[in-house]
Amino acid sequence: MMINRKAFLALAAALFAIVSAMPAAAQLQINGAGATFPYVLYSKWFEVYKNKTGIQFNYQSIGSGGGIKQITEGTVDFGASDGAMTDEQIATAKSKQGRDILHIPMTLGAVVLTFNVPGVTTKLKLKPAVIPDIFAGIIKKWNDPRIKESNPGVTLPDMAIIVVHRSDGSGTTAIFTDYLCKVSGYWQKTYGKGTSVNWAQGTLGAKGNEGVAGQVKQTKGSIGYVELAYAVQNKLEYAEIQNKSGKYVLPTIDAVTEAANGSLVNIPADLRASITDPDKGGYPIAGMTWLLIYNDQKDQAKGKAIVDFLQWAIKDGQAFCKDLHYAPLPQKVVDLCMKKIGEIGFGGKPYITPVAGKGGKK
Repeated sequence: MMINRKAFLALAAALFAIVSAMPAAAQLQINGAGATFPYVLYSKWFEVYKNKTGIQFNYQSIGSGGGIKQITEGTVDFGASDGAMTDEQIATAKSKQGRDILHIPMTLGAVVLTFNVPGVTTKLKLKPAVIPDIFAGIIKKWNDPRIKESNPGVTLPDMAIIVVHRSDGSGTTAIFTDYLCKVSGYWQKTYGKGTSVNWAQGTLGAKGNEGVAGQVKQTKGSIGYVELAYAVQNKLEYAEIQNKSGKYVLPTIDAVTEAANGSLVNIPADLRASITDPDKGGYPIAGMTWLLIYNDQKDQAKGKAIVDFLQWAIKDGQAFCKDLHYAPLPQKVVDLCMKKIGEIGFGGKPYITPVAGKGGKK
């Protein structure tokens, strides 16, 4: 019995030593919340990264407004938003937490106008001036002459248009209303832009990209705006949008990339950039989505794990984008992201030392 007990104790000691020697980060849970726009991609990233490292990401897809609120309050390790925080929001967060929030672009995506019009199984063509008038309730029926004009040969029904919009604080809304303000002075003056706006009376609200997609799918005569992946997953039709060059463009990966390349020539140092309605072609209703990270981390191990994940997602993780209907970041943005990640640290010391033009070096 004594020998068996010694053997048991030796085995227990060995197991304890193995567990103790495991990387601390592998036992961490990183908590985040925010945008539904990139949720399809983030879910894939978190699954792959957990299998690779053991790190568990707990991400709540609650909308960009919720992500901004929670990172401001310090209740999550990172936030996520498709609408960049305003100067006022960043200042509020700093006053509460005593730290600066950094915007790290993660991917690019298209906001599509998805519709459910009985008998219409083609991709409708919509001009920029028509879109805000539909969502403002000025154009009320699908067979309106302004819609028919750009869709010759398509039989459009004498049916009321039912507008579906996001009811929660939404970066997808921020991208879409940013576009509407650029193409319509009336929209800019009446409704404005942001993660939440006061929509016209008679419209329907739904929570999350998945909620809007579901509402459009079950409501005949409806039109809404969602990230491309949600329209594809739900087998919904979506529109071709006329861009500034006069071309009707589908929200393909290449068209989103073209829009980004044309809009990000002079990307600001804080990486808060808009790529809607680009001058040089591409799909006009596209946007970046960001992770919101405090520059000064309170937990050294968690901060290191977040920095390691960001480096992986910005480089290796981009390979997953296209299959999930997102556009990879242009190389210029990748380089800028790696430099920005170099600003994240603990106790005044950065986790990595950025190297200009080469992404970063540990």
